[in-house]
Amino acid sequence: MQAKIPFLDLSRFSESIQIKLKEKFSELLEKGVFSGSEEISRLEENLQKYLDAPFLSTCSNGTDALEIALRVLNIGPGDEVIVPALSWVSTAEVVVLCGAKPVFIDTNADGLIDLSLLDQVWTPQTKAIIPVHLYGKMVDMPALIAWAKSKKIQVIEDAAQAFGAFHENISAGLFGDIGCFSFYPTKNLGALGEAGALVTKDKTIAEQIQVMINHGQEKRDHHVAIGRNARIDTLQAGFLNILLPYFENWQQHRKALAGIYLEELQSLKWLSLPEGLEKSSHNAHLFTVQCKERNQLKTFLEAQGIGTAIHYPNIIPRMKPYHVDKHFPESHRISEQVMSLPLNPFLTQEEVYRICSAIKGFNFNQDF
Repeated sequence: MQAKIPFLDLSRFSESIQIKLKEKFSELLEKGVFSGSEEISRLEENLQKYLDAPFLSTCSNGTDALEIALRVLNIGPGDEVIVPALSWVSTAEVVVLCGAKPVFIDTNADGLIDLSLLDQVWTPQTKAIIPVHLYGKMVDMPALIAWAKSKKIQVIEDAAQAFGAFHENISAGLFGDIGCFSFYPTKNLGALGEAGALVTKDKTIAEQIQVMINHGQEKRDHHVAIGRNARIDTLQAGFLNILLPYFENWQQHRKALAGIYLEELQSLKWLSLPEGLEKSSHNAHLFTVQCKERNQLKTFLEAQGIGTAIHYPNIIPRMKPYHVDKHFPESHRISEQVMSLPLNPFLTQEEVYRICSAIKGFNFNQDF
C-alpha cells in the first residue's frame, strides 16, 4: 500500500532545521526573553533587506496588519473600501471592524480583482481599495495604482499569500500605501504560530504603524494615539530568523514542482491550470486547478491517499455577516470549481508525479 500524500505536513522539517528551531527555543528560554529583544529587530532587518522595503514593522499576524493599515490611513465610519468577493474573510472582516463598509468586486478567472469593474463599484465614499494577491499571484499593480491615483483613494495590499512575489524587482506590498504580510505556518515563509508584517515607502506612515502596533506609544508610557497590542511574539521572530535563510531554496523547489504539474497535466482539457506560475510575480503559494467535477475529483484523490484543499468554498458576500444581494459570477464559479493540489517544500518530485498520474486516471463516471 502506498504512503499517503498529505496536502501539507509541517512536521516534515528536515532534522537539521528541527534541531536549530529547538536550539532557538532553548536559547530564548534560558535568556527569559519572551517579548521584544534583538530577535525582532534582527528579523525586521532581514525582512526589510529581502523585500528591499524602505520601512518594515513586524506584527502579531496578517489580519492585525490589515486592520492596523486601515486605522493608520484613517479609514472608519462613513467610508467605503473595495475588496474582492473571493478571498479569506480577513480582507472584509477588518473593514467592518474599523467601522467602514466593504464594497465587494468580482474577480477575474485567476481570482484576482477584475480591474475592468473598478469604475462600477467606486463611489464618492470610496476611500481605499484592498487588492489581494490570491494564491501568491500578484494583481496588476501598476494598472491598479494608476486607477487609484485618478480617484485619489488609498491602496492597502493584502500580500498575506505573496511573500516572495516580485513585479519588475518590486515586492508585493510595496506598490500601494501599505502592504500587509502573514507568516501563518502554512505560508511560503511561515512561523510556528502567528506572525505578520507591514511595509510602506512613507516614513510618516511607518512611524504611525509602529505606534499603533504598541498601544499607541511613541516610547514607554508616552501614549499619543489609541493603539493596540499587535507586537510580534519573540519566539516567532526567533523561529523566522532560523527559517528565512532557507526561503529561496524552498521557492526554487516549489517552482520546480509546479513545473511538473504544468507539464504533466497540460493535456487534460477538462482541467484548468493556473497561469503565470513561472513568473517572479507569482510565488507559487498554492497550485490551484479548476474543474466542474471538483468535488468528485477531490473524493477520488482522497480515496488514493492524496490530500487536497479548497480555497475558498464560499465567497465573502454570501457569508451571513457580510451578505449582499448582488451576483459575483466569476468569484462564485471559482469557489465551486477550484481545488488546491499539494505544493510545499517538503513534497518530493516522486509524490507530484504520483498525484499527476492519479488525476490522469480520474473517470467522470465513477461512483463515490
